[in-house]
Amino acid sequence: MTHYLLAIYHDPGVQASQSAYSSEEDMQAAFARVNAFNDELKAEGNWVYACGLTAPEDAQQVTPTGELVAGPAVAGSKQLGGFWVIDAADMEAAVVVAKRGAKACGQPVEVRPMQ
Repeated sequence: MTHYLLAIYHDPGVQASQSAYSSEEDMQAAFARVNAFNDELKAEGNWVYACGLTAPEDAQQVTPTGELVAGPAVAGSKQLGGFWVIDAADMEAAVVVAKRGAKACGQPVEVRPMQ
């Protein structure tokens, strides 16, 4: 089996404003769906690790010269908000899992093989 990174990207400001959800109930329902998905991954033997991240504004960059720069490394229309590391037989199997993850969290999920 190969490890795959399933990366979740958010619009900037989502963590601070919870603007991805129309209500507190919708947000809690999304969390419940993700928790259920995580439990499925564990039961199926695909689970390696998962993690949500704090807001991009919390990031600190360290340059090759040792300089510390506040903020995310890449400014853009989407920011990394969390990820799963899974075991899957191949890219096709990883994509099947990622489709379920995207549905659970309500966000796009990028699939990348790990070296």
